[in-house]
Amino acid sequence: DRLARLHAARRRAVALTDAQCATLEYLARANRFSRSPSVVAEYLATTRGTASQTLKALAEKGLIAEEPVEGDRRQRRYALTELGRTLVAGWFEAEPSDAGGEAALQAARSLLRTLVAESGAKAFGLCHSCRHHATGPGMTPACRLLGITLALEEAGQLCHEFAEAG
Repeated sequence: DRLARLHAARRRAVALTDAQCATLEYLARANRFSRSPSVVAEYLATTRGTASQTLKALAEKGLIAEEPVEGDRRQRRYALTELGRTLVAGWFEAEPSDAGGEAALQAARSLLRTLVAESGAKAFGLCHSCRHHATGPGMTPACRLLGITLALEEAGQLCHEFAEAG
């Protein structure tokens, strides 16, 4: 709780609500398949209506924009605008470089996995560590579950289809 509050205090300087900041952070890290209102709601553990209102407010501020979904005009997907990317860029910290920081990071990841499992929440994870991720020497990354080729940057992004490898 303390860690979350300290992080939220850093974000408050931008005059956005905690929900808006969390949504921007999520969209900055999510792949193209994981940026719909329903998936945003699932990740943030909120209702679809609340997520939709948050997305609408961020779009009105020019921080996100709606993207078309190829093959389905009814679906909506959002991405950060240049203004949104610039704002969020300062919120992420580099990975810890010392053994103590790495141990703390691993403990936090373990705690998160436990809380997700106990609550029955959906596990989100990075594409490259998913059992459905396919890559190899000279191979373009792909998702075996969706049967599609991925953009190189998507391998390091969050996905709602994530399944623990191994």
